[in-house]
Amino acid sequence: MATLLPPPKRQKVYHGVPEPEPETPKPTRNILVQFVSEDDGSVLAPAVNLPADVSREGLEVLVNRLTKSDEPVPFSFHVDCPENVNAALGPTRIVISKSIQSDILNHPTHADSFTEEDVFVVRCSPQSVFRVRPATRCSASLSGHSSPILCASFSPTGALLATGSGDATARLWDLNTETPSHTLVGHKGWVLCVEWEAMERLLATGGHDGHVRLWDPKAGKPVGDAMKGHTKWVTSLCWEPIHLNSKSPRIASSSKDGTVRVWSTLTRKVEYTLGGHIASVNVVKWGGGGTSGFGLKRGVLYTASSDRTVRVWDADGGRQLHVLKDHAHWVTTLTLNTDFVLRTGPFDHTGKRPASDEEAQQLALKRYTDLLATTPELLVTGSDDHTLFLWSLFPSSVPSSDIAVSQGKLKPITRLTGHQRQISHVAFSPDGRWAASSSWDSSIRLWEGRTGKYVATLRGHVGAVYRLAWSADGRMLVSASKDATVKIWDLKTYKLKVDLSGHTDEVYCVDFVADKVVSGGRDKHLKIWKN
Repeated sequence: MATLLPPPKRQKVYHGVPEPEPETPKPTRNILVQFVSEDDGSVLAPAVNLPADVSREGLEVLVNRLTKSDEPVPFSFHVDCPENVNAALGPTRIVISKSIQSDILNHPTHADSFTEEDVFVVRCSPQSVFRVRPATRCSASLSGHSSPILCASFSPTGALLATGSGDATARLWDLNTETPSHTLVGHKGWVLCVEWEAMERLLATGGHDGHVRLWDPKAGKPVGDAMKGHTKWVTSLCWEPIHLNSKSPRIASSSKDGTVRVWSTLTRKVEYTLGGHIASVNVVKWGGGGTSGFGLKRGVLYTASSDRTVRVWDADGGRQLHVLKDHAHWVTTLTLNTDFVLRTGPFDHTGKRPASDEEAQQLALKRYTDLLATTPELLVTGSDDHTLFLWSLFPSSVPSSDIAVSQGKLKPITRLTGHQRQISHVAFSPDGRWAASSSWDSSIRLWEGRTGKYVATLRGHVGAVYRLAWSADGRMLVSASKDATVKIWDLKTYKLKVDLSGHTDEVYCVDFVADKVVSGGRDKHLKIWKN
């Protein structure tokens, strides 16, 4: 009997159409890539010939091999857009998140600016070795304050949180249990600012009553009586850096009365008063004054005022060093590229606690000098004239020819323009590579922290942006706005990463530590956001 063959297999049909032929993968071209350090522009290795579709992770491995680094370092890569390209099209740099092929050669707007024949100058900037997870949900909404929350600040280790409110109290919150810890009663008016000492031993609050108060955060009790002297309300507070004084750091307070007072925390008496400004002093910062010395043993005080000037003082006795007069309106905000390491002192991402004050001082000094190994201590000031200025007053590793000195006063490195309304806040990233500014025009702008070059605009808020905070790894930025939202931005794509909505009114303050974000505002509720 003849063998019967099975019937032929039916051809698969898609809605009556035969299956299309599978596309043959396009051959990828090879391109010449030159890896350059973003810190100083130095060439990291000779130009290499690579397939254009090598992944970002592959580029990272290659750079680590070429530079022969002992420990693998995470890098971020970007290519600058050509200068003749219209900046209105978007960011001035393209971040490589997948590969050069998909991010640059296939870019929707800038693809025509690059060809396979070009030498691609890929700028590499080392990233932090730890990664912060973005907050995605509200883990606690805490009531307690009976008036709007005006300021909030995490302690340097992130274990405690302090808030100040219009109900004349400050509150301490335990972040492990997400419950109220202590209520600090003593001020006779709104609590306008709260500031932690970098060793977490003391908390300082400044109020509308013109008083500065010190508190023991463990017991929730006041340390002595109020420090009185200001005739109008206190606008900001700043502690002396731990690497300059680890045993009993002093505290500086600025006030609407036009003065800055430096207080001893041991005697709670004023050591000296800075009285050069002729209008409200809006911000005071206590910097280290760079690593080259300049005879500044106790650091430097920077003050920004409504008299349109920024003044720089020797913190040893209050001697005035510089007056910076380039702004055309009130100077309302000021940031240093060392802010993060000065605020966190000896504590880094490992969470180790120093055994003694001396060890804390050494750890804090090491963190400070490591940050300033490739850059001087830089300053960005923001004003109601819609602009910002970048200053370098104490050059350490930068040759003096980079800084223009005319008529005996230091000129800014550059002017940062682009905002359409008053500047509300400016903040340097923890590594000092970026500066972010927020404005009443509802936008946030990113700038290169060392050159002041414009990088990108972050749009998404529909109301004035009041406050900014960086994640500890410098990969994310969080903003608080009048539109009742808190937004987390991704600095790889310059786009919105997470929109944290939940507040029912304007959000006045925000802070970011580890993977926790805290926000407070006019609805009197403190919200803690987590992953």
